[in-house]
Amino acid sequence: MAIGSTPRAVVADDSHFMRSVISDILEEGGIDVVAVAKNGQEAVDAVAETDPDVVTMDVEMPKMNGIEATDRIMSTRPTPILMLSAHTDENADVTFQALEKGAVDFFRKPGGEVSMEMSRMQDQLVDIVESVAAVDPTDSSDVASARTAGSGVDLGGVGTSETTGAETTDPAGGAAATEYVDDPTVVIGSSTGGPTVVEQVLSDLPLAADLRVLVVQHMPSGFTDRFAERLDARSEYSVREAEDGDRIGGGEALIAAGDYHMEVTGYRRGRLRVGLTQDPPVNNVRPAVDVTMETAAERVTDPLAGVILTGMGEDGARGVRAIHEAGGYTVAQDEATSAVFGMPKRAIETGCVDGVAPVNDVAAAILDAFEVT
Repeated sequence: MAIGSTPRAVVADDSHFMRSVISDILEEGGIDVVAVAKNGQEAVDAVAETDPDVVTMDVEMPKMNGIEATDRIMSTRPTPILMLSAHTDENADVTFQALEKGAVDFFRKPGGEVSMEMSRMQDQLVDIVESVAAVDPTDSSDVASARTAGSGVDLGGVGTSETTGAETTDPAGGAAATEYVDDPTVVIGSSTGGPTVVEQVLSDLPLAADLRVLVVQHMPSGFTDRFAERLDARSEYSVREAEDGDRIGGGEALIAAGDYHMEVTGYRRGRLRVGLTQDPPVNNVRPAVDVTMETAAERVTDPLAGVILTGMGEDGARGVRAIHEAGGYTVAQDEATSAVFGMPKRAIETGCVDGVAPVNDVAAAILDAFEVT
């Protein structure tokens, strides 16, 4: 999509009412709806005929559902896709599968498949559709399929490697391969385009690093538990959705629950405790990355790192500054591999980011920060 041009959208939903509501919201928000589709096959055909900048894709549709349509579109005419999903366990699973197939992000329909409450979310829907429309799906697919040889950035260290740390050995049982500082913690923040990136980063972190991991992904309630389950199955870490009062040690990760801020409320002898609140949104979001990072910077006394991944907005910039000022290490995903270079850009602009890395090297940057030298 050309900078400054009006986004052109295809709206796919099996409900005539929802097609009309979504189309009206987008048109009123300055987005040109060039076609509508009542099933996945019609969506595929409409994309081929109109070459839109973005597709809003319902999850459950007859003839061809949202995941099949996403797969077909991304393989024939890659186009930024926003999934519109009702809060059900089945829809949550299908939504994450669609993200794997190349959809950029998803938006939860308030009130179910046929939502009478959609109009109250019109500003948020327009904002995210505009953000998704700006994504280059060709670059995104290249990033997902490529493994870079190295980032070429100075990843540095946290300056707290005086502890003896833990040693790892190679598979053959030979000499120690890597030694890490004791009790490291990493806070990861992301938004638009983030779920698959977070999954990649966490799956690239070895259990030997013994990290305490906190993840804040902008995601509504009803989806973060499924997100945690997916991460648990795809990484070496024990991952779960955070609950109020949860404690974690090395090798464990917590995902901020949708619609709750996750605060670090205590830290002692390598054990980290969190609390959940429904305090007002910060940066217009809840959970907010800033809340978790700032409280981690205040209370974690062992080595700490903060990571900002793809996403729109400025959430995480204050948190990065807090971690940096507390002596921690900070990393931002680079522009080339970010679906939306909003959050990383704002973090970098603070002057408190120590390393900028492509997605394939973010885990390496984290590990380098905690490696004993």
